[in-house]
Amino acid sequence: MPADFFPTPDPSLDHIDPTILTSPLDDLPLDGPARYLGCLSLVTRVPQECFILDFAAETLRLLDFQGYHLFVPLRFAIPPTISGGADPVTQTGLLCTHPFLVLLVLITDKTLANEADADAQIVATAIEAFRFNNKMRGEHGLDPLDAMTIPCISMAITCPTFYLVPVTTALSNAVIGQRPPTQCQVLRCPTVTTCTAGIGLKDTEYRKLVLRRFLAFKALAKSHWVHILEGV
Repeated sequence: MPADFFPTPDPSLDHIDPTILTSPLDDLPLDGPARYLGCLSLVTRVPQECFILDFAAETLRLLDFQGYHLFVPLRFAIPPTISGGADPVTQTGLLCTHPFLVLLVLITDKTLANEADADAQIVATAIEAFRFNNKMRGEHGLDPLDAMTIPCISMAITCPTFYLVPVTTALSNAVIGQRPPTQCQVLRCPTVTTCTAGIGLKDTEYRKLVLRRFLAFKALAKSHWVHILEGV
């Protein structure tokens, strides 16, 4: 339940341009928030991965996920940390990053008919982000982390699912053949209702719901970054 997942499940949208909240997508304004609404209109008409990522990036920027030394690149390739892996890199669609640490992972959900596959992709990417962060910390003279909760988002067109993935050294080692001593309990909060009927953010009430969820997740995600960035 959202109330159990988010500490503040219903944040205010008063600081957002009301045009973004109420404009129909068939009558877009020519100025003001035209860029954001244009991205939204495009992804609802042509739901290709590149446009989903554009929309997600614009949403994070609109809601000030960026900050001092935090960036929202469109794409980021996490270099492999295990030799002999099948994939040369773990492709993540979008991240909120410190100059050398991955703080938030966002991917497009290419498995709309199978939530389990999307969940597995999120967990695998979070583990690679954890390994990458420890590799970069070592290169900057910092001790490795023994654990980090990676905030993650998967986007099924305009429908986000939010995750908190607690990655530990034991879990990271388990992927390369060692059994972890404890279970990994991933927290997950989907955003459903009209999105699942194909209406998505054309519906202004659902649009407000999604933006509130993103805002609530921003506060939650940052609560997991604070101690990681201390002394960095």
